[in-house]
Amino acid sequence: MINDFKKTSYLFILLCFVQVTVAQASVPFDQWLVDLKRDALAQGISANIVDVAFVDVKPIPRIIELDRKQPEGTMTYAQYYDRVISQKRINDGRALYRQHKALLDRTSAKYGVPANVIVSLWGIETSYGNNTGGFGVVPALATLAYDGRRSSFFRKELMNALKILDEGHIAPAKMKGSWAGAMGQNQFMPSSFHAFAVDGNGDGKRNIWTSLPDVFASTANYLSKSGWNADERWGREVKLPQGFQKNLTGLDTKKSLKQWAGMGVTLPDGTALPVSVGMKASVVVPDGVGGRAFLAYDNYRVIMKWNKSTYFATSVGLLSDDISR
Repeated sequence: MINDFKKTSYLFILLCFVQVTVAQASVPFDQWLVDLKRDALAQGISANIVDVAFVDVKPIPRIIELDRKQPEGTMTYAQYYDRVISQKRINDGRALYRQHKALLDRTSAKYGVPANVIVSLWGIETSYGNNTGGFGVVPALATLAYDGRRSSFFRKELMNALKILDEGHIAPAKMKGSWAGAMGQNQFMPSSFHAFAVDGNGDGKRNIWTSLPDVFASTANYLSKSGWNADERWGREVKLPQGFQKNLTGLDTKKSLKQWAGMGVTLPDGTALPVSVGMKASVVVPDGVGGRAFLAYDNYRVIMKWNKSTYFATSVGLLSDDISR
């Protein structure tokens, strides 16, 4: 009886979702856009920006195709690691760290976030600014807001993008990003821009597209405001003993390093963990207990506020370590 109720409830929710999606799609885009512009004006966005931002904007089929792909879970962590942490990315990160050391050190000191972590996020998000996305942010977000699958979320992001334009941080034609609307060299969504982007060079604009002082400061500010602890590292790779129980893994379980050491967890070369360190950690195994294992400290959780993926957070940590070597 309970299972039948659950099934009925699920079908009802699914039917409602389909009906909303169909209803939205049944409205011609031009008609939908008129309502959206009216909403933007009501939120205080200038008429000039509303007019300029939507010139020739039409739904982009390629964006819908990319949104439907949902690649999460289609590769192992080992495959993901090989994709995002190449030797070239490590070498480029080290070179750029040295090149911008003075700026990075100032930024690190101001926000309490290590310079190598800032560079690592820069590298993984956009290959150090070389791959920031070629879609116009407004057309991309308008496509996704009109589509209906996550229309409410993307409509809010679109309004936030228009506010960024209205504040003069970037020209409409230069507001480029990913298919999902993530922008600039650190790939902030418009809402993240408003919450965390800062003017790093004092020119009155928050330019995460071309100003490295702004990119670095905004990245550091995001992590700092998300709870980064300057006295701790992100985590470290470890070796698990034979027979280590799967139920001990995951971010919901936290133990002291002394406790983990007592269970047979060691550094990769078999030497003891630094048990005198007082921090607690979780054991993270992105490919299961048979794959690589990591101790994740609280800063690891901070990285996951940026991107809720253990693949991503682990790779940011590992690349940051490689850059600083």
